[in-house]
Amino acid sequence: MDFVENLKARAKQNKKRIVLPEGYEERTLRAADQVLAEGFADIILMDNIDNVKANAAKWGLKNIDKATIIDPLNNPNKQKYIDQLVELRKAKGMTPEKARVLVEKSLFLACLMIKAGEADGEVAGADNATGDVLRPALQLIKTKPGISTVSGAFLMFTPKPEYGENGVFVFADCAVTPEPTAQQLAEIAVAAGNTARVLGGFEPRVAMLSFSTKGSAQHEVVDKVVEATKIAQELAPDMAIDGELQADAALVPSVGEKKAPGSKIAGHANVLVFPTLEVGNIAYKLVQRLSGAEALGPVLQGIAAPVNDLSRGCSVSDIVKMIAITANQAIG
Repeated sequence: MDFVENLKARAKQNKKRIVLPEGYEERTLRAADQVLAEGFADIILMDNIDNVKANAAKWGLKNIDKATIIDPLNNPNKQKYIDQLVELRKAKGMTPEKARVLVEKSLFLACLMIKAGEADGEVAGADNATGDVLRPALQLIKTKPGISTVSGAFLMFTPKPEYGENGVFVFADCAVTPEPTAQQLAEIAVAAGNTARVLGGFEPRVAMLSFSTKGSAQHEVVDKVVEATKIAQELAPDMAIDGELQADAALVPSVGEKKAPGSKIAGHANVLVFPTLEVGNIAYKLVQRLSGAEALGPVLQGIAAPVNDLSRGCSVSDIVKMIAITANQAIG
């Protein structure tokens, strides 16, 4: 995919340090080897150093010696991270004893390194549940200033160049927040627009979707989208955002002109924001399966530094792509 190659090329020009907490996991190690061979990111692996080297030899990996390897259990900087964790979480009752246990867990240590400026992003989840990946990120790295909501976007590459941005869309939220409030939905919209800019390389035209277009239906769930649209426009006055719009009004110029005359977004949207996670998740899977679209993600949005969660069924290629995405998010 040219899109991924473009991400790699951009990352290569401004290398970022991506930490992989699951350095013992075969797909992760193979992905790290490929990334190091291509040279588009610096890799930090977490596991026992001898174990990493033994696995690299067993699997015929030639580039792992270019990675930084950190053993959470035998870390010479352990006390520094204990002190850091106590300071960050003392208001929540963190003690040195509790911190000593947590800094030996790779998912916590990865986030502490990012917080300390020693890594730029994290990719995990090949061997851990989403909650386990997100929990330390939200506790330690937290959300971006002015953002309280973490969401998950998919980059959708459809075979329909007449729609979106030459067939490319950002869909959100499809992965994290089940029932967003109007404020949360607005933050998701702004984050998705920024994802379009940073990863897609195009200027966002954000449609806030509903089953109503500009008052054609009355319901409290429509009211939420209307309110979210106003908040999003205030949060990002430089971003083109409109709603509420039905999907056809957002996508098809003739329909958009008829249902929402005067709207700069109707009929031309390239970022689709769904009113609930249920709708977004169903929509991206339907588009993926019925149209032959490629779905890349989920890309986590809203965290102060990029942390991305993998499916436990991911492939080596999936991990490589997510490292490229994470590196580009870190570039901004």
